[in-house]
Amino acid sequence: MERKIILPSTILFFLIGAFLLFWASESSSQEGKIGYVDSIRLRTEFGEFADAQAKFDQDVQAWEEEIAELKHVVDSLKQDLEERKLVLLEPTRNEKEKNLEAKELEYSRLTNDIYGPGGRAERRNAELTKPILDKINQVLEKIATEENYIMIFDSVNANIAYAKKNLDLTDQVLEELKKLE
Repeated sequence: MERKIILPSTILFFLIGAFLLFWASESSSQEGKIGYVDSIRLRTEFGEFADAQAKFDQDVQAWEEEIAELKHVVDSLKQDLEERKLVLLEPTRNEKEKNLEAKELEYSRLTNDIYGPGGRAERRNAELTKPILDKINQVLEKIATEENYIMIFDSVNANIAYAKKNLDLTDQVLEELKKLE
C-alpha cells in the first residue's frame, strides 16, 4: 500500500491562501514588502509537525496491519479453493467462491476506505495538520501585518527564480511558532 506523507500539498494550499489574503488586503496601497518561507524547514524544525507525523505513522501502521490481516484471509481462501477445486462438490465450491468474492470485496472496500479519496488517512491527516497550519497562518498574518508584507511565498512550491536571502522569513516564523508551543 502506498503510504501517504503528511502535509506538503496541504502546506502549499494554506500558504497560497495566506498569500492571496495578504495580497488582496494590501494590494490597494501597493506599498509593502514581499517575503518567502521554506515550508520544508518549517516542517522539519517546528516540533508539532514531527508529533503529527508520528501519530499519523502509528495510524498508518495499524491500518496496514488491518489490511494485511484481511489480505491474508483472502489469500488463504484463494489457495484453499485452488487446491480443492477439483474435489469439491459444485454447491460447496460455489459457496467457497462466493465467500472468496465477498472477502475480496471487503478487502477492496477497506483499502479504499483507508486510502481512497476522503478516506481515513486523508481525514486523519487533515485532523492532525489543521491546528498546525492554523498556527502558521496566524504567524504569517501577524508578521505580514506588523512588517508590511504584501506577499509571502513558499519557496519550495512557488517556483521562485530569485529571492534575496533577507526576504526569507522562515527563521522569524519558526521563532514565533516556538513562542506558541
